[in-house]
Amino acid sequence: MTAPLDVARDMIDAWNRMDWDRVVALFAEDGVLHSVMQDPIVGRPGIETRIRSLTAGLERIELRVKAMGVIDGRVFIERVDDFDSNGHHVELPVVGILRIGSSGLVTEWLEYYDRASMMRGMGLPADFSHS
Repeated sequence: MTAPLDVARDMIDAWNRMDWDRVVALFAEDGVLHSVMQDPIVGRPGIETRIRSLTAGLERIELRVKAMGVIDGRVFIERVDDFDSNGHHVELPVVGILRIGSSGLVTEWLEYYDRASMMRGMGLPADFSHS
């Protein structure tokens, strides 16, 4: 079994390298990606669609981890997502919580951030929706 922190580090590294195939592959087939201010995305195909939509126009990204640890079997990550997208620079404080299954894949990823701040930083209207 892969240690949960190793899986989380692999995920962070894949994001920083903009390796979207690896990001998607780290999710279980029935995994859940849930930015808590939106409906959850269930299943690897839907997660891939969301990731590709979110990253369209992304020029650079660095997930800067401030703290990471395991509490009650879940990986908690406090970070700042520093990225350039469509000519806009954003530094967004985020807390992510990952559940890692016995297969070593992410079964659930919860994201907590201020969506309005992110949309404003990207030059998008607050009600913009990624398909």
